[in-house]
Amino acid sequence: MGCFVSTPKDSGGNRRRPTNIGDVSVFVPGLRIPKPVNFSDSLGDHLTKSLVERLSALRTRIVVMAGQEGPTITRTRRKTQHGGSTLGDLLQALEDYLPVLLGLVKDGSPLQHKVQFVWINQEDEAEETGMYSAWYEVLSVLHLMATLSLSQANLLLLPRTSIDGYQPKVSEESRRSSVDVFLKAAGYLDCAVRHVHPQLPNELRRNLPVDLAEGVLRALCLQALGQGVDIQLGLAIDSTKATLAVKRRLACEMVKYWQQAQDNMMNLPLANGWGEKHALFVKWKYVESKAGAYYYHGLILDEGNTEKSHGMAVAALQAADEYLKESKKASESFNASVPISRNPPLWGTMKYLSEKIPKDTCSKVRINKDLYTYERIMETAPTLPDFALALKPDEYQLPLVDPSWNDESTKNKTGD
Repeated sequence: MGCFVSTPKDSGGNRRRPTNIGDVSVFVPGLRIPKPVNFSDSLGDHLTKSLVERLSALRTRIVVMAGQEGPTITRTRRKTQHGGSTLGDLLQALEDYLPVLLGLVKDGSPLQHKVQFVWINQEDEAEETGMYSAWYEVLSVLHLMATLSLSQANLLLLPRTSIDGYQPKVSEESRRSSVDVFLKAAGYLDCAVRHVHPQLPNELRRNLPVDLAEGVLRALCLQALGQGVDIQLGLAIDSTKATLAVKRRLACEMVKYWQQAQDNMMNLPLANGWGEKHALFVKWKYVESKAGAYYYHGLILDEGNTEKSHGMAVAALQAADEYLKESKKASESFNASVPISRNPPLWGTMKYLSEKIPKDTCSKVRINKDLYTYERIMETAPTLPDFALALKPDEYQLPLVDPSWNDESTKNKTGD
């Protein structure tokens, strides 16, 4: 019942990894890919033939689609022959499968322990992990749904060449749509942590791959929220109605999201390919967010009429400038890690801040900047204000069990 198996990383070649993932606006972990399952062997004596066949067909569709698209789905906008997107079709396949899958755990059914579900990992040292647990399968499905949503957000936020032929940019419509996608991804992950993780026995939880560790799921959820706030800040920057106070609040909230994401990933064994790149992305965005927060905090402090407030403003702007430089180094480290990536042309929040922070810092500082070391600047930087986090995940709930699991479908066939 509690059996699991993890295959060492050097035992086979199932884990296909790209060497280059191209432009990255949103970090997308490598897709975990399900391996085929023979439901007939495990459930043939317990369920009707039609229900077994339905489970098999729904899952096989996911296995085939994820296997085909896994190596490329993080970097393409491919269309299906029917005009839909591969991302959207795979997400729909997962949504179709979930209500039928949940029949295996309905009312604590012993059927949940009959099938061994095996998935190929990406961030874990073990190449694959199999468990006799339908809840493990549910957790894996929600993680994949979140990953696909993050991939959708990445595609929305890659700059496109504009009709007028000027510098590539991301449309306001795409930016607003991405916030909805981020909240949806966060909702899947929040549900996984709060409602699925607790269903797993302690032994299985301890042996989950790091891809599905609670800390990684929480970090991905916070990452989605942090990037959602980043988009909101960019929209505020473009708005003539948004005040400095509003921009500072958003910038400071963003710091908290990324700090909490980093805290959740502390002490996790993320030293393997995608895992290491994931940790580097969170580190980069955390430092980058602090540049924006200190910049807006400095501008508001500079509105004060006292010498002290002016001095604190200078210190905050200098800190922003240092964090901006540090974030560029962190970005380089992230992009250089395998699979290698690159930054798309600057747009939105960081395009604005990359121009404004150095310029405003120079204009505000009346003293010779060379007198200040990095350590001195960070020591004198004022504390950032603490704001409650406003952006929350969508309230995603697991769907109802599919009607095919009614009494007639499984009549006299659910024995242990």
